[in-house]
Amino acid sequence: MTIDAFNGFYRGKTVLVTGHTGFKGTWLAIWLEQLGARVVGYALAPPSEPSHFTVSRLGDRIVDVRADVRDVAALQRTFEVHQPDVVFHLAAQSLVRLSYSEPRQTFDVNLNGTVNVLDTALRCSSVAAAISITSDKCYKNVGQAHGYAEDDTLGGHDPYSASKACAELAIAVYQDPRFQTASARRDLPIASARAGNVIGGGDWAKDRIVPDVVRAIEARRDLVIRSPHATRPWQHVLEPLSGYLWLGARVGADPSLRSGWNFGPEEGRAVTVAEVVQGLLDRFRPPATRLVIEPDTSGTEAMLLQLDCTKARERLAWRPTFDLDETLDAIVEWYAAAARGDADMYAITAEQLGRYTRRARAEGIRWACQGTP
Repeated sequence: MTIDAFNGFYRGKTVLVTGHTGFKGTWLAIWLEQLGARVVGYALAPPSEPSHFTVSRLGDRIVDVRADVRDVAALQRTFEVHQPDVVFHLAAQSLVRLSYSEPRQTFDVNLNGTVNVLDTALRCSSVAAAISITSDKCYKNVGQAHGYAEDDTLGGHDPYSASKACAELAIAVYQDPRFQTASARRDLPIASARAGNVIGGGDWAKDRIVPDVVRAIEARRDLVIRSPHATRPWQHVLEPLSGYLWLGARVGADPSLRSGWNFGPEEGRAVTVAEVVQGLLDRFRPPATRLVIEPDTSGTEAMLLQLDCTKARERLAWRPTFDLDETLDAIVEWYAAAARGDADMYAITAEQLGRYTRRARAEGIRWACQGTP
């Protein structure tokens, strides 16, 4: 059943999603398909086994192109053949710890891949808007207690964070109307989005907290965490995706929206790793899994991170929908259904999308309320 939101903007449009086989990409592709879009996915194979992409059988419902964002020729062919109206660029090397062992690959994918996608989109006349996703870690983390805002200094002490800061600089070049006119002789609305730590059903990536909990429970072993007191802007995956989709629906009509945007929980709602883990364990009630803390002294990840989302709240009328309890409830519901082995995980995902949209509509959040400019 098609979900009605975003003023029906995506209905009937062809939307290209890079990274559609990943955790966030699969949720976004399913949401777009539910909104009535023709979805073209462009990505490598799913990054984990199992994956949300495979268990939801998404490949049966969309155009599934398997290629690398570093392959310019493949990108150009995909744009030429499918003529997308809107582009969401999510393909990335998305793991902080992996970036230490694979720094060149991290910079190549996250920086050059972004340049390749935006350059191809700029030169494809069908594209009317492009949203490029980076990360909350694009900000230079100086340990400040208040949230990082869009005009704070970019930077990073690790390859992942630095690569995302570099991608933001490249996006700013491609947003510039002077560059667009000189380079391609046309105008393309481009915006970037920076999300907090997303969690939700369907994530099986390595070194992420929810998959680590699920794997520990399945293996009937204790769960070891490295940084129990680290705070993060945790949010259900649908929170930033609603921001991306609302931004994509509006950026073409409002040139002032062509900039970077934070999407995260309200400031002050960031909670610790230990609180999230304990909340999940309390809901799963595993008989053989305890929380064990082994402090990480390597310093590879920052302890304190929050986002200031005032800009999105004031200019897009966007705000979060789920609180932490609703987020954790939805996560446990999703994985419990997947564990049964016979559940239709596309239908489970679509049901959670519908519930989230209805909740946002009841809260009067603008993207969910039809007829709102």
